[in-house]
Amino acid sequence: MSSKGAVDAGFRHEQLGLTHGQVIDMYRYMLLARKFDERNMLLQRAGKINFHVSGIGQEAAQVGAAFGLDREKDYFLPYYRDYGFVLAVGMTPRELMLSAFAKADDPNSGGRQMPGHFGSKRLRIVTGSSPVTTQVPHAVGVALAAKMQKKDFVSFVTFGEGSSNQGDFHEGCNFAGVQKLPVIIMCENNQYAISVPIHKQLAGKVSDRALGYGFPGIRVDGNDALAVYAAVKEARERAVRGDGPTLIEAMMYRLSPHSTSDNDLAYRTKEEVDENWAKDGVARMKNYLIECGIWDEAKDADLSAELLLEVKEAIEYADLAPFPKPEDTLLHVYADSDGEGR
Repeated sequence: MSSKGAVDAGFRHEQLGLTHGQVIDMYRYMLLARKFDERNMLLQRAGKINFHVSGIGQEAAQVGAAFGLDREKDYFLPYYRDYGFVLAVGMTPRELMLSAFAKADDPNSGGRQMPGHFGSKRLRIVTGSSPVTTQVPHAVGVALAAKMQKKDFVSFVTFGEGSSNQGDFHEGCNFAGVQKLPVIIMCENNQYAISVPIHKQLAGKVSDRALGYGFPGIRVDGNDALAVYAAVKEARERAVRGDGPTLIEAMMYRLSPHSTSDNDLAYRTKEEVDENWAKDGVARMKNYLIECGIWDEAKDADLSAELLLEVKEAIEYADLAPFPKPEDTLLHVYADSDGEGR
């Protein structure tokens, strides 16, 4: 959009109800997630942490979705790449680094689970597990509770397109459709289920599957944070009106390997990856802000330095934090006579 056109019609984010400050805040979370992710890749290569599952290339959809929800009351069931999402709903780099370093104060699991398995009672992030897609029926159950208790919160769940072929996805969608539950089901379609490309997984669109369950399914550009924001915001409005679920398929590309244990160039080419780097949602948001005249390279350099310092402080804190005691392995496994978990 030209400058004159922007003035006449209003900036795109303003048309969606977002202020300059809010859209800059969106970009900040996207860039923070990218810096956090890149540093974890380096930490694993240096032997400082054991494992990392990257979300590079998926930040725009994650942060856009977070801003489209009510971050004070909704319930969240993110999947293991959703660093941008959990940061945007209130988790801190320090908390995530405690998880990466498997330390006792890790709020997700006390250092007992792999990184990326998010959980926070404070932020209403429902604990995830390693088997993929189990979070979908859990999200539907949370939405059922909202309906039964006549409360105006919604549940929001994410997963990859490979997960859309699992039974949990179909069972969750079917129940949500029958009961018209306030749940938003978002597939982060990053083109690969580990090493399996999308053309070997799906003969059609994930979003089209919603038709069989009796609720809307839409496909959006997952590299466009504002498009995802608009889709999630509208889905939330439908849900709280009592109109039921929405399935959103956000199209994106996993720019990093599946995990630090993966050699992604064994099943895709560097040229393919480079081609998708040119569509990167973080860079796209930066360019949009500059085009709007509310951002510039100097501000960007300052923000990058600030975020790197924040991540560095989180690393130093987590590195020095104590590991769990060996006997803590038994915590929350068996019930004590006083009812406390052990």
